[in-house]
Amino acid sequence: MKRTEKERLVSALKDRIQGASALYFTDFTGINVKKMTELRRRFRKAGVEYVVIKNSLALRAVHESGLTTDRLRGPTGVVLSTDPIGAAKVLVDFARENDQKPAVKGGIWEGNAIDAGVLKKLATMPTRTEALSMFAGCLNSPLMMFALALEARKDQLGTA
Repeated sequence: MKRTEKERLVSALKDRIQGASALYFTDFTGINVKKMTELRRRFRKAGVEYVVIKNSLALRAVHESGLTTDRLRGPTGVVLSTDPIGAAKVLVDFARENDQKPAVKGGIWEGNAIDAGVLKKLATMPTRTEALSMFAGCLNSPLMMFALALEARKDQLGTA
């Protein structure tokens, strides 16, 4: 690959990194093409980008973005997402179904380095939409009870 192509790749990846709120690094060793295609399909469905790039170029893009990591050794796939929990769920679920492949090397979430354990904890959290629906349910419950109490009081006053 020529130097200009490498610079263009680094620049494009840097732009994607700056637009993402989470980066996860995976080792895709041992995954065949069929399973890799399925993983990419799941990521695409969740609005997540999965990039396979040389470690030196990925490290350069990460460092140029103002982030730091040293977790890029061996074959590396980079997961870029604006929804860190959704991406973590897809990655952890896929790994669980496929003998822990791809292996999670770590990542960067909100500017901080994380390890595989933190990523697995993120995967157990509700997504933004799930959390918002739980919150709306919590707000709705007291209002519903108040409305029912008013209705019951009205019925009591009307029959007396």
